[in-house]
Amino acid sequence: MLDEVEITKKIVESYMQDLLSYTSVDVAIVGAGPSGLTAAYYLAKSGMKVAIFDRKLSIGGGMWGGGMMFNKIVVQEDARHILDDFSINYERMGEYYVADSVHSVTALTYHATRAGAKIFNLIGAEDVIIKNNRVSGLVINWSVIGDLPIDPLSVYARYVVDATGHESEVVKTLVRKNNIKLNTPSGEIEGEHSMDAEIAERAVVENTKEIYPGIFVAGMAANAVFGSPRMGPIFGGMLLSGKKVAEEIIRRLQ
Repeated sequence: MLDEVEITKKIVESYMQDLLSYTSVDVAIVGAGPSGLTAAYYLAKSGMKVAIFDRKLSIGGGMWGGGMMFNKIVVQEDARHILDDFSINYERMGEYYVADSVHSVTALTYHATRAGAKIFNLIGAEDVIIKNNRVSGLVINWSVIGDLPIDPLSVYARYVVDATGHESEVVKTLVRKNNIKLNTPSGEIEGEHSMDAEIAERAVVENTKEIYPGIFVAGMAANAVFGSPRMGPIFGGMLLSGKKVAEEIIRRLQ
């Protein structure tokens, strides 16, 4: 016989166990798009305790929609090995590799969570924790509360990754609320430039770095912070950015 209240208890008990367990992590990633999910997989696979927070109900960022809602994505040769790492099916079309965007998102999600990364959807990062001039964690809250004055909770992290895409939400908050200089030419957020896929694909990997002690940028957040172009529905750079940030953090923590 099904018991509605017992079902409710099991949901609440299990979720609270997860939330309590992930109040202190090795790496907290904000944004469960392609770069965030890729980073989470390689980090968790190496034994790191990883939590991803995404303010939306669905995860995957803009990858779901492919190009203008044609649910196909393109990846160049440099990143093909990442498709293989995630067992993503693709076909070769000239010099490019084309994959189904829905299949790609679900594969990234499956492998990241199977490796041990924990995803908390509907939770956003509204601030960071700073101790000794270093980002040391996140201030989190339910994204559905909107502008209601609800006090947040906190999560400690040895490193934070801003993978929030074009908005670079975490870094914007960091700059707005603190008198700091970023690791950019001007010390400020440079702002995303208009599309140039060739430059953007290289830049998104080059720009994947620690922007201030304790916080990295990855994916389109990296290009937005460093003033590089957007690239459109080619995702090789996004995947390579996620792998690069994971490798850099692993190197530091191990």
